[in-house]
Amino acid sequence: MDSYVTLVQLLDSTIRLSVPLLFACLAGLYSERSGIFDIGLEGKMLAGAFAAGTAAYITGSAVIGLLAAVLVSVLLGLVHGFASITHRGNQIVSGVAINFIAAGTTVILGQAWFRQGGRTPSLPGSARFGALQLPGAEAMRDVPVVGYLYSELISGHSVLVYLAFLMVPFTWWVLHRTRFGLRLRAVGENPAAVDTAGISVAWLRYRAVICCGVLCGLAGAYLAQAQGAGFVKDMTAGKGYIALAALIFAKWRPVNAMFACLLFGFLDALAIRMQGHPLPLIGQVPAQFMQALPYVLTVILLAGFIGKAIPPRAGGVPYVKER
Repeated sequence: MDSYVTLVQLLDSTIRLSVPLLFACLAGLYSERSGIFDIGLEGKMLAGAFAAGTAAYITGSAVIGLLAAVLVSVLLGLVHGFASITHRGNQIVSGVAINFIAAGTTVILGQAWFRQGGRTPSLPGSARFGALQLPGAEAMRDVPVVGYLYSELISGHSVLVYLAFLMVPFTWWVLHRTRFGLRLRAVGENPAAVDTAGISVAWLRYRAVICCGVLCGLAGAYLAQAQGAGFVKDMTAGKGYIALAALIFAKWRPVNAMFACLLFGFLDALAIRMQGHPLPLIGQVPAQFMQALPYVLTVILLAGFIGKAIPPRAGGVPYVKER
């Protein structure tokens, strides 16, 4: 029974740790399916987390913090779109610049406003997204096997966790069953054909980067208002880059993206649980190695197990309308 409890707790941590990856991975999916590569997922998540922590602390409202995160992230997405769509700039350079801007600005503003080393004050309960207890969770807790699984693993998460996983079938439906999704996928493969049909390539791609900004804002809000209790310097810790790796690993498909994010979340949860515990035949492992383990395994998975991943054909290529 102890092993079962440990396994359920490990899976519970996996779900919680995979949520920001899943939001960011789906964000990159919208953007890259339209032909706009976005290295700036990390920066938009970080800026969203800072906006969420700041607005939620000032107003005491979790919803206002969430809206602030989405707004700031969308604005950064529009900056990326302005540089790479309107002015046909290098998409990689634009995304990296957003990461640098977000990393520096959040620390400077945090120190100037709160004088706590670049972090926001701890958020009160009203400014955070608390755990939701699903119907019957407490009543079923003592039921063998199934009860603990339902009350501990399925119930007890914040609304953003459930929203993240609901976004997976919603994204699949948008991309494969709506006119917008069909056009979005088409503009990432052959923008000239879309333009010939009288559809604005630029407007489609702008809508894609707006969707990307909304989801990155949700990821940032989750980090600051659900997983944590405020903004902390560099709290994204490379999650935007891991989300990009998960997107490639999933070959730009929503359901595969969910499983890839769960895999990376599991590796992160496993590394956290193994810290301070000696390994068989090896003994005590340095904490720094365990912290680096998810990133090392990310590289190994991408290098050895992904196979051939073919991105959208027009990805990263600015579209120039033929005269």
